[in-house]
Amino acid sequence: MTSSTSPLRRLLAAAQRATRPARTRSAVVLIALVLAVLGAGAASLVSAPSAAASPATSSSSSSSSVSSEGPVVQLPPVELVAGVTAPAAPVAPGAPTDPAVSVNINGVDGKPSSTITMIIVITLLSAAPALLLMCTAFTKIIVVLSITRNALGLMTVPPNQVLAGLALFLSLFVMAPVINDINQVAVQPFLAGTMDQTTAYHLGVEPLRTFMLAQTRGEDLALITRAADRPNPANPADVPLLTLIPAFVLSELRAAFIIGFVILVPFLVIDVVVSGALMAMGMMMLPPVTVSLPFKLLLFVLVNGWGLIVTALVGSYA
Repeated sequence: MTSSTSPLRRLLAAAQRATRPARTRSAVVLIALVLAVLGAGAASLVSAPSAAASPATSSSSSSSSVSSEGPVVQLPPVELVAGVTAPAAPVAPGAPTDPAVSVNINGVDGKPSSTITMIIVITLLSAAPALLLMCTAFTKIIVVLSITRNALGLMTVPPNQVLAGLALFLSLFVMAPVINDINQVAVQPFLAGTMDQTTAYHLGVEPLRTFMLAQTRGEDLALITRAADRPNPANPADVPLLTLIPAFVLSELRAAFIIGFVILVPFLVIDVVVSGALMAMGMMMLPPVTVSLPFKLLLFVLVNGWGLIVTALVGSYA
């Protein structure tokens, strides 16, 4: 048994010694292949930054030909440069650099747009109370009507609303020619698009200026001019509105008080006569106003007092 197995062991040992160099060579070849693959990957990683650093070269080379075997297609080079803008067009010498700024409120057809017209109307409505009080006959009319009511001894009759409404419509009646002139010379041409807003304003103010100048005293104009420390105007057309409007209001108040004084005198006579009669009769505890009020109303109705006052007020603006 020992003699038969010993040759077999020797054959196996010889075979192992014969295959050991082949295994060693296989391992060496495998290691060489792995090192070659790793070297190729490192080379590709090293060459990638250099390719990214020159995009213009790669893009131009890629755009010059699509395929080495196909037809050559020439494409324009594309430069990818960040932060660079195209140069501005040269400006001719002497040409204005800044465009002129202008405001145009006209529509497509040359007429003012409906939006602008509505804004102007709303603005005028908001300023209407001031214009009504300061630039029309409303101030004098309402003052005269209030003095008349106080002269009669009636504190709340007629009511304030009635007096204000009567004064308003009388003012519109007096100012009707002026309003018509403003409408013809300024408003209608402006709405038709044949006149700009500046010209319409200057032409529209002239009828109102003429009306106020006709009702303003020279003394009041001189007073406001001296108060404002302004030079005397050469002619009435040179009087500014800021001077004319307060002078007009002062003249209107003066005329209203004069008319009120004339109205108060007859009623004052009635009060004095009634007071003397009551004193003579010893009726000192009876208020004279209670007795004189019926006589005042009777006198006012007999002479058509409201008609005389309205006629006097309207006639003062003729």
